[in-house]
Amino acid sequence: MAKAFLVALVSLAIYISSYFNFAYTTGAAAPGAAESNKFKVVGHVYCNTCRVEFETKISQPISGAVVKLECRNRTDGAVTFKSPEITTTKSGDYSIDVEGDYEDSDCDVTLVRSSRPDCSDLTEEWRKARVVLTTLDGVSGDTRFANSLGFKKKEALPECKKVLTDLGYYELQDELGHEVVP
Repeated sequence: MAKAFLVALVSLAIYISSYFNFAYTTGAAAPGAAESNKFKVVGHVYCNTCRVEFETKISQPISGAVVKLECRNRTDGAVTFKSPEITTTKSGDYSIDVEGDYEDSDCDVTLVRSSRPDCSDLTEEWRKARVVLTTLDGVSGDTRFANSLGFKKKEALPECKKVLTDLGYYELQDELGHEVVP
């Protein structure tokens, strides 16, 4: 009799804990949890002072640059989400709030315009930053980080030769003139 009571008590405990676990996972998500299908896409816009299509130690943040986020269905290319145009902060950072799950879409942050006339050439290779906006990708949390995006300066700064040489780039004639740095 004692064994039957103990088995019933353990079974009841397992049933109750399973019930609460089920109720917790199917109920409202905790504030800030990714299950709520609310995401925050964050990124950075910089001035590509050396015209090399990546950030260097002399790259500069662009305050007032404009970016947007757009998601397109992978099958038919239809727009599934489009953010308003977002302006970067003084430090060149931006944040875009997104609601919904876009598992079947490709979502890209793109550069719209620069606030700096001397640094407004689009960097063709890196003008989009892909972000994944779904809770079904195994990523926890609601913040998604986009790769930095940059506008190119009209002409590379003179100190770029040293910066790029320090990084191991020796043949710079395409961007910095016709001489080769030793």
